[in-house]
Amino acid sequence: MVMSKEFDYTKLKHFTSVDQSDRKVPYNLRQSGPTKVEMLISTRVRKSPYWHLSMQAGCWRATVYNRIYHPRGYVKPEDGGAMVEYDAIVNHVTMWNVAVERQIQVKGPDAEKFVDYVITRDATKISPMRARYVILCNAYGGVLNDPILLRISKDEFWFSLSDSDIGLYLQGVNADGRFNCTIEEIDACPVQIQGPKSKALMKDLLGDQVDLENMPFYGLAEVKVAGRSCVISQSGFSGEAGYEIYLRDATLYADEMWNAVLDAGKKHNLMVIAPAHHRRIQAGILSWGQDMDQQHNPYQCNLGYQVSLSGKGEWNKKTDYVGKAVLEKMGAELKAGKKPYKLQLVGMELGGKPIDDYAPDFWLISPESGGDPVGFITSPWWHPEKKKNIAMGYVPFDGTLNPNGFPKNKVGTKFKVHLPEKYSESPGKPVDAEVVDIPFKESYNANTREVVKG
Repeated sequence: MVMSKEFDYTKLKHFTSVDQSDRKVPYNLRQSGPTKVEMLISTRVRKSPYWHLSMQAGCWRATVYNRIYHPRGYVKPEDGGAMVEYDAIVNHVTMWNVAVERQIQVKGPDAEKFVDYVITRDATKISPMRARYVILCNAYGGVLNDPILLRISKDEFWFSLSDSDIGLYLQGVNADGRFNCTIEEIDACPVQIQGPKSKALMKDLLGDQVDLENMPFYGLAEVKVAGRSCVISQSGFSGEAGYEIYLRDATLYADEMWNAVLDAGKKHNLMVIAPAHHRRIQAGILSWGQDMDQQHNPYQCNLGYQVSLSGKGEWNKKTDYVGKAVLEKMGAELKAGKKPYKLQLVGMELGGKPIDDYAPDFWLISPESGGDPVGFITSPWWHPEKKKNIAMGYVPFDGTLNPNGFPKNKVGTKFKVHLPEKYSESPGKPVDAEVVDIPFKESYNANTREVVKG
C-alpha cells in the first residue's frame, strides 16, 4: 500500500509499511480509534480486594491487567480528567490501587539460585530487605516481564509483576523440580503512595516503626498498618517520591489498610487516582505490553543495562540465565556496528493539541520528508511544564550507540507523527516531531527504573 506524503488518517484501517519482519507477530497497527463498548464484568476476571474501595473513591473506568480489573480513571473528562490527577501527584500525594501487580513468591533453599537463573541481572547481589527493577527474558532474548523483585529474606523473593503470566511461566521453568523451592502466587496486594508529600503521609501512618529518613531507594521494611502485616518499599511507577505498601492477607484486611491510609492522608491532600502514566512517561518508565513485549529484546527498548550492568559494555559474570547466549550475541553484533533488529525505542517531542488522555491506537510515524509510516508511538502525553506533547515510540534503528555502548538513536532526528483529528492542529496533516533524550523530566530518585542516558 503506497501513500502520498499527506494521507487521510480517518480512513486508515491497517498499515503494513512499518518494517516488523524481525517479529513473528507484528504490533497491531490497526488504527480503529476509540471503541465504545461496555466492559463485561464477569467471573473470568478477578476483582481485587481493593476493587470496591476504588468504586467508592469514584473510579469511572477500568481496563484488565493480569486478568484483574484495573482502575484507570477517577476524575471524569468534564471535571478536568487525567490532568487533574497529574496535578495531585506532582503537588500533593496520591494513592493507587495496583493490586493487579500479582505477587509471585519464590521460597526455599534454592530460591536465590532459581531467581538468578530467570532474571538477567545478578540476584546474589540483592540483599535481604532490598528490591530491584529486573527483567526476565525468554530463550530468544524477548522481554517477558519487567517486575520489581523484592527480596524478603535469604530464601524468599516476591516478583511484583507487570502485565503477563509470569507466575505460570516460573512454575513451568521448575516443573521438573530441579530447584528446591516453591513458586506460588500469594495474597499480598500493593497500593502505591506517590507524590512530594508521600514521606509526610507515611510518617503519620507508620509512626516510629521505620526510619524513613534513612530508608534507601528500593529499601524494604516490615510494618503494621491498621494493625495488619505489610511490607513497604521506597519505590513506585511515577518518578515522584513514593512508596508501595504490600498488604499481607489482603483479601481479609483490605478495608482496614485502605481506610487507614485515607485517614492519614487527609491533612496532606491525599487523592485516590489511577496509575500516573503521564508522570511515568516523563520519567521514561516503560509499561510492559505497551512500550515492549516478549518480542522486543532489552537493547531496543533501552534496557540493555539489565544485561550489561557494568556500564562499560561488559557482560554479567553469571554462569547462565535464560536468554544469555542470544543476548550476548546481540550485544556483540551491536558493538560490531551491525543492526540485529529493526526498530529502536526513542523519546520524542511533537506538535499537536495537548494529548490529555490515553491513546487508543499506536499512532504512526513517518520520515520528515513524508511518505509511508516507518514507526509508531507507544506512550504519548502532554507535558504541562514543557507545554508540548512528549512520547515514546519506535523508529528505524540508525545504529548509533551511546558512550556506554548501548543503542540510542541520534537526538535531533526529525519525523512526522500522524495524530487523530482530536489532537491534530490541521486534520489530515501530520505534526512535526523530533527525537530527544529520555527522561523528559528527572525523577525524585535518579535511578527510578535505572534509565540510561547519554
